[in-house]
Amino acid sequence: MKKTDEDEIILSTVAHIHATILAVICGLVGGGVIFLMTAWLLIKGGETVGPHLRLLSQFFFGYSVSWGGSLIGFIWGFVYGAITGWIIGTIYNRIIHLRYTFRNSGKTK
Repeated sequence: MKKTDEDEIILSTVAHIHATILAVICGLVGGGVIFLMTAWLLIKGGETVGPHLRLLSQFFFGYSVSWGGSLIGFIWGFVYGAITGWIIGTIYNRIIHLRYTFRNSGKTK
């Protein structure tokens, strides 16, 4: 196998990210973090529970530092995480595609 053949195989298989899968994973991580942070504060308890985390209600409609709010926070975290992951995956794939076409534009078959 020639060096150029190996480069083509690597660029066409390894470099590609499935944007949908990245979106789901980033969504699960984003939603899970918000859920766990809220649950931790609720379990920990105290006089005032999560005054800083309560500020998320400014961005996430329906969120509060409560068990119901933790589920709403999970949904919002999933949505924002999924959108971010999809955008990152899509931009990455387009850059890889541009590199691949630029690298192969001067070659003749």
